Amino acid sequence: MIYSFIVPAYNESERLNVSLPRILDYIHQQELQSEVIVVNDGSRDDTAAVVRRFAELHPAVRLLENPGNRGKGYSVRNGMLQARGEVMLFTDADLSSPIEEAGKLFAALEQGADVAIGSRWLRAELQTERQPWYRQLYGRLFNLALRLTLGLKFRDTQCGFKAFTRGATQIVFSRQRVERWGFDPELLFLANKFKLRTAEVPVAWAHDHRSKISPLRDGIKMGLEMLSVRWNDVRGLYKAPAPAAEMAPVGAAASSPAAKINSSGA
Repeated sequence: MIYSFIVPAYNESERLNVSLPRILDYIHQQELQSEVIVVNDGSRDDTAAVVRRFAELHPAVRLLENPGNRGKGYSVRNGMLQARGEVMLFTDADLSSPIEEAGKLFAALEQGADVAIGSRWLRAELQTERQPWYRQLYGRLFNLALRLTLGLKFRDTQCGFKAFTRGATQIVFSRQRVERWGFDPELLFLANKFKLRTAEVPVAWAHDHRSKISPLRDGIKMGLEMLSVRWNDVRGLYKAPAPAAEMAPVGAAASSPAAKINSSGA
């Protein structure tokens, strides 16, 4: 089985110099047949050069270039749809959830889930460094809004540590339309819409004070993106893959039951 690790990156040269060796060490220790895809989102630093240097030494590493700065959601979608794996995991470049926690998500998929999402709040004691109080407050309010607007019952939708079977990837990411910070709820809404089994898994996590998300500015945008998901569904835009995402992922056919869902809609 091939495992794909997708890392969205915008001006992440410093973090990648630390995180890529950790990911490669994990792959080696677990003896996984894997690829590591770093998606460069129009970085202004030497992110691309760092990744190319690793790729020269490690054939498993691959660099994808976005057409300019398109957002984290676009980057994750680009990587997931071009990945070759039968199991695909995306993770933040800072590895706020240690890559060693990936085994928990893979185990959930092996037990029958189509989607496995890391959760910071199912077992809060696993957090080694918590967010400031105002970020926690915003997160709780956003979670409540998601429950009311999109019907999402998860304790944590925003942890950047999620794994998908190949079948689930094809269904969800081909329909994803939100391209910036608010894409996670859309992924989970689509998984629910197409009756995919989603497992919420407690993982270790530590807040990185260099986080690029502004609770106020980006919070407002994410709220609007949340409303756009509901509006897209009302208009029937999720019945078929989005035109911008109609690209067949390269690789083996899906083994997940999710692959049986007709791509024409639920």
